[in-house]
Amino acid sequence: MSDSDRDLKSRPDPDALLALAERGGRGKLTVFLGAAPGVGKTYAMLMRAQRLKQEGADIVIGLVETHGRSETAALLEGLEVLPRREVAHSGRTLREFDLDAALARRPRIIVVDELAHTNLGDGRHPKRYQDIEELVDAGIDVWTALNIQHLESLSDIVTQIAGVPVRERIPDTVLNRADEVLLVDLPPAELIERLREGKVYLPDNARRAADNFFRLGNLTALRELALRRTADRVDDQMVDYLKQNAIEGPWPAGERLVVCIGPDPLSERVVRTASRLASGLNADWIVVSIERADREAGDGEAMRQLDETFRLAEQLGAETRRIVGSDFVEEILKLARRENATQIVIGARRHWFPLSLFRASLPDALAKRVSGVGIHLVTGKIEPAAKPRRRSKQLLPEGLGRAFGIAAGTVGLATALGVLIEQVIILQNISLLYLLAVLASAVYAGYFAALAAALFSVVAYNFFFIEPVGTFTVAEPHEVFALVVFLAAAALAGGLASRIRDQAKTARGRATATQALYDFSRKLSGTANAEDVLWAAATQMQATLKRNAVLLLPEDVDIAVRVAWPPDTELSVSDMMAARWAFEKKEPAGNETGTLPNSPFQFRPLMSPHGVVGVCGFLQEGSPLDINEERALAAILDQTAIAVDRARLSRESLDQAAQLEGEKFRAALLSSLSHDLTTPLAAISGAVAGLRQLGEGMPQADREDLLNSIDEESGRLKHFVANLLDMTRLEAGTINARRDRVDVAEVVHDTVERARKYFPGRDFETSIAAELPLMRGDSVLLEQALFNLLDNADRFGGGEPVSIYARREGDEVVLSVTDLGKGIAPADLEQVFDKFFRKGKPDGRSLGTGLGLSISKGFVEAMGGRIKAESPALRRRGTRISMRFPAEPST
Repeated sequence: MSDSDRDLKSRPDPDALLALAERGGRGKLTVFLGAAPGVGKTYAMLMRAQRLKQEGADIVIGLVETHGRSETAALLEGLEVLPRREVAHSGRTLREFDLDAALARRPRIIVVDELAHTNLGDGRHPKRYQDIEELVDAGIDVWTALNIQHLESLSDIVTQIAGVPVRERIPDTVLNRADEVLLVDLPPAELIERLREGKVYLPDNARRAADNFFRLGNLTALRELALRRTADRVDDQMVDYLKQNAIEGPWPAGERLVVCIGPDPLSERVVRTASRLASGLNADWIVVSIERADREAGDGEAMRQLDETFRLAEQLGAETRRIVGSDFVEEILKLARRENATQIVIGARRHWFPLSLFRASLPDALAKRVSGVGIHLVTGKIEPAAKPRRRSKQLLPEGLGRAFGIAAGTVGLATALGVLIEQVIILQNISLLYLLAVLASAVYAGYFAALAAALFSVVAYNFFFIEPVGTFTVAEPHEVFALVVFLAAAALAGGLASRIRDQAKTARGRATATQALYDFSRKLSGTANAEDVLWAAATQMQATLKRNAVLLLPEDVDIAVRVAWPPDTELSVSDMMAARWAFEKKEPAGNETGTLPNSPFQFRPLMSPHGVVGVCGFLQEGSPLDINEERALAAILDQTAIAVDRARLSRESLDQAAQLEGEKFRAALLSSLSHDLTTPLAAISGAVAGLRQLGEGMPQADREDLLNSIDEESGRLKHFVANLLDMTRLEAGTINARRDRVDVAEVVHDTVERARKYFPGRDFETSIAAELPLMRGDSVLLEQALFNLLDNADRFGGGEPVSIYARREGDEVVLSVTDLGKGIAPADLEQVFDKFFRKGKPDGRSLGTGLGLSISKGFVEAMGGRIKAESPALRRRGTRISMRFPAEPST
């Protein structure tokens, strides 16, 4: 074995470590498991609680049912007991566990008895195990008690053993997630003796229990189930420990089950059996239902039963799939190969003898084609014809009258047409008219109409066209054979035509749904705003489900309704609590769920690849969604979540781009500050130091040079600080340009004189048109804008003179500054007025801050003018920057 292989084997299992990390911050769940009532689960919990209380632990009794047992009640003394909430039920006032009080008290350990209890009233959860899960999620350790018969996967076995149906059930996943399972065991004989002594139930109840449930055989079987389940749980914990600590196996080979179900009662038993099998094998399992591609989803009752079976499978810890296909065997084998399944679990029904001769059952067909995969058949006492009879009983009265009416009408029309033809010409194949009637009946009314039309056609053809006419007697044997063949052909043709009709109807329905979803996805793809996405989703949901719909998104520290359709849809306080639960816990809440089911709305989280982005709610009360609506809703929610997430990411990307731009500006500003501040300061500091050191000993000319340098660099600093202040005013929007009458020629003259002082080495040429009109503006801002243009021309104008022109063009006054430097690249002409844009090689001066031209643009636009850069300007070189202002009308 190589060193790398040894290293891999010495590393803990990543999945095991991830599962361990996910438990961080959660409380611990301890389940006291027993085979039957009376074995002492509550007594054991309270004994342990008293022991920890004496050690100083913070332990509280949330709820304990003593069932009149004095020794159990005595153990409550000295323990803190939370008050219960009062609930009105069936005219009585009952006391239930107060979840909110427990969360507010927040002890380290809380004892909550009877895990499988159903809550009464309008509590947050319908089941107590859901209350306990919320306590554990809040970081509170919980102790609870459970009898083995209340596990969902074992309820059918317990019913078979004890003959008593189990009403209170919990998903097996609740026990699987428990951190500790303590088996409280008592021999069956001793338990029966306790029952007779009245230590389990009151005398009347104890007598009935002993005659029914508490029999030696029942208790022995239940005890075996409890021992087996506890052993499996301990084995799982040991495997988890070995994986987390990188202790070598041998590890058991991984098993994976594929469980096939359909819309029938046997499927529930198949799921329970598969759950027990998967638990025993410590295997993953997938529950799959296959729907024919050429058929409709089926009647509402069957689809509801299928949905309930899927929900049961999910509660028991299975992964669920729905597949559309025509060849059931091929689809099952394809899924088994894709998922690397080792076993297939499927229900086996008894078929009528005649049908079994012509068509093999699904398990038989699967067994013939499967290879290398085990098959488990689950049988039941379900009559094979019970389901079809019930379905026919529902369907026949609904369409029977119309089917027979169309069949009778088409056959009557064919008969009348045949009689008319017989008056003109005798035809040997007049029976083809009846075949046409059968096909027409099949197309317009389905298979029952086609079958009725075939029977009517045989009777009518015999009565009107077969000798002797007018009777139902057939004289020739070949005519009898012809009638039988015709009946068979008509029934077959009618069946094919009816099937084509059903396929066309199904195809139209699916095409309509697909087109609606396609239109919705196109609408979302062209929408980048989250508000538009929500409106499109709400209207699509309402149109598809015909129910009120609301969409909620995060807002500050809560969620809020952003869109509702119809717009007058309002949510109550309990509705908002369910919506918050769906958002925080990332699971459905509200009607028909395990959390706040009294709300008329059902809320589902909008899950994107980056987490939950919102919540969708729709009116659910009284009318659950069928399978087609569920599929449409799932598609709408998935697309909406992705679109909302895309809009959020788009908004965040814009914010990040703005931040990056701001960072770029800050970096440019700091770079400019480091040069444009330090350079003149260094020159001023050096000049001052020279004057101080040499003083009067320095020649007068040198002293004048140093003083001029100080004056020049001080001017540069003043100009730089002025630019920063001007840009700050522009960014803050505090520039208020005056609207005075401005003499442009005077401003040009003053600005050029100022520039000659600042840039003594540069020649400035001015050309001002005669009778130049006045303009409305701010002379101070205009002078600063023009000076910045001259400063830019001095930096990049080469050694050539800079020209300043002022002239009139139409109704505008145009000022332009032209230099003969290298010019500006065409790609940079639109960017030269951006903040901090610096490019090119100046003539012995620094690049500057990149604010001058941006400030000039801001000042010009504040006065209602326009500014533009052109390059090349003259002789294929140079740059011209022009400012245009509306001319003042002459009076």
